[in-house]
Amino acid sequence: MRAIIHTDKAPAAIGAYSQAVRAGNTVYMSGQIPLDPESMTVVGNGDFRAETHQVFKNLQAVAEAAGGSLDDIVKINAYLTDLGNFATFNEVMAEYFEQPYPARAAVGVASLPKGVQVEAEAVLVLDI
Repeated sequence: MRAIIHTDKAPAAIGAYSQAVRAGNTVYMSGQIPLDPESMTVVGNGDFRAETHQVFKNLQAVAEAAGGSLDDIVKINAYLTDLGNFATFNEVMAEYFEQPYPARAAVGVASLPKGVQVEAEAVLVLDI
């Protein structure tokens, strides 16, 4: 059985996808970019740290809508247009997570939607 997860506290989907899908006790969260959920505009004016904070705020909102929290994330995939920002990504991520950290992959990409510098998707496992 699957359930579609949606919240107004995270950006609306800007394509043919859902913010997240719950299948059993697993939640697959779509990639979040640094959009303000109210204005649907990119935050940060090019500041990578500000963009990254917004990505984690958006992931947090979707996790909560699914009945969980960032603590329930078991895997994160991060996409950065400049791997030179990897250390900053780590610093910001550490503000949202405590050890033991979720598994993670970080990939350098040529570009992301709306010209942002960072996107992240996650998988949560919830207690039933």
